[in-house]
Amino acid sequence: MTDVRWQPTASWNVLHNRADMLRRIRTFFAERDVLEVDTPLLSHAGVTDVHLQNVTAQLQGPGMPIPTTFYLQTSPEYAMKRLLAAGSGSIYQICKVVRDDEISVRHNPEFTMLEWYRPGFSDADLMAETDVLVRDILGCAEAEYVTYQDAFQRELNIDPLTSAGIAELKQRLLHDGYGSAIDESDSADTLLQLAMSMYVEPNIGQERPCFVTHFPASQAALAKLSTDDPRVSHRFELFYQGLELANGFWELTDAKQQRQRFEQDNRERKALGLQEQPVDERFLAALDAGIPECAGIAVGLDRLLMLRVGAQDISQVLSFPIERA
Repeated sequence: MTDVRWQPTASWNVLHNRADMLRRIRTFFAERDVLEVDTPLLSHAGVTDVHLQNVTAQLQGPGMPIPTTFYLQTSPEYAMKRLLAAGSGSIYQICKVVRDDEISVRHNPEFTMLEWYRPGFSDADLMAETDVLVRDILGCAEAEYVTYQDAFQRELNIDPLTSAGIAELKQRLLHDGYGSAIDESDSADTLLQLAMSMYVEPNIGQERPCFVTHFPASQAALAKLSTDDPRVSHRFELFYQGLELANGFWELTDAKQQRQRFEQDNRERKALGLQEQPVDERFLAALDAGIPECAGIAVGLDRLLMLRVGAQDISQVLSFPIERA
């Protein structure tokens, strides 16, 4: 008989910790009058972001006379913003999302995401609220803050917002043996993202969580740009003990600008030899109808649980990772 590994990879103690974490999150939002919502996993459109790849499914059963391709969502963002446009007020969701991404000790293609939106909040307001939630879940110290530019200058003595800095960064990557990971056609953002993962992320947020703020405008397709410095945006990420936990924005609400950014994504996809993706017209129609000024954030709950229980591999906090799904 074939040896089939059917057992869960997470211990019962970890699964009880997951249940307690979810209970705490729901209590946190109930106390703040934030509505829990549910949106579809399948959509007629996916994402255009060149760094995200949708998984697709084709439906052709009764009631679907023409076989139709649907996209498994990488985030509930577009659907949740449609609810905001319809007048939902503050909302949150705990859901499964799917990305055709790497499989590693930190990545599983299917994972659990917490996402929430707060009308009337700025990115600073949302970071403060996120800090309170993370401290409640992990019992850690209050978060620190550093700008993207300062983080690079602190770790590499390189300014990531200048062309001279990008050239210097490329030489540093080549010198340190990352030549196989880059080529002449790589964009500044590709180089920055590689350097962020290799040099910056491992050295920030070790003693306490760290918000990295003011990401380059070119890396913030869904965020407002700074009025003080158009090179940067109101996008932030949260890091703690080597893990990226969250990605947030002071949300872009201009439908015309959003369409232009989607079109730019597809131009980049074409240049990289990637398949262009259909634009989510329902999402753009919601933006055109008008959504309130708001801030939103997505938190990876499996990684948050890894920190809570001291796990070194994401499979330790999942009942059945992709290898046993």
